[in-house]
Formats: sequence, structure tokens, C-alpha cells
Amino acid sequence: MTENQLKTLDLENPFLESLGIRLVRWEDGYAEMHLTVVPGLTNRTGRIHGGVICTLLDSVCGYCGQYSEPGQPKVKAVTLSLTTNFIGNADDGLIIAKGYMVRRGRSVYFSRSEVWMNNEELLATAVGTFKYVKR
Repeated sequence: MTENQLKTLDLENPFLESLGIRLVRWEDGYAEMHLTVVPGLTNRTGRIHGGVICTLLDSVCGYCGQYSEPGQPKVKAVTLSLTTNFIGNADDGLIIAKGYMVRRGRSVYFSRSEVWMNNEELLATAVGTFKYVKR
């Protein structure tokens, strides 16, 4: 399946949407977001800005613990902590961020995430702690 054929899910997040981030897969315990690198997302060296990578890491870590079935009440959470590790860098292509649930409690969950360039080169990883927000 090509990038243009992927169904984009509703992020309900104006900030992520303004960056061009697309939620392409979301299920209980997993979230995947894609972002095509464009000049406005790069730093002075022409590479993808670290803040953009951190945003992706945080977002997929958060979304993987907030999935709810269609028609069910929406689940919301806030980030308590996010530890990131930058491994590589890139200047062009498709960034793919993947978030995985590690452990879920009643009010807090733990997740991990990865950011890949073209699904081939690992750019960064993160582990996060998130707190559910009561409706």
C-alpha cells in the first residue's frame, strides 16, 4: 500500500494537523503516525528538527493508550514524563512514528515509541508515562 492509499484517521489535534502529521493506524495498545519532511520542518542544517521528532514520539506514545472503539466515550491523557534518545537524523522522506503500550494501570500508563525514516532507519526512541484525564 502506498502512502497516498493509506486512510488517515481524525487526529482531533489542531497542532499535529498543522504540522502535516497523519494518524494512519490506531488500535488498543498501538498508534502509527506519518509525516512527510518538508522544508518548514527542518532546522538550520536542513535536517528534521528535533522538536518535530519529539512531538511525534510523545504523540504516538500518548495515542497508543487512548484508543476507544467507535461510539464509546473518548479517552484522554496528559504526558507526565517522556525520555527521548536521538539515534540518527534525516533530511528528506517519510517519517513513520510507532507507539506501543507497555503497561496500563487505572490512572497511569507506560508506553514506548520509535521514529523511523522511510521505515528503514531508526531516528529516535522514547519511553513515556501518561495520566488519564477524567471526563
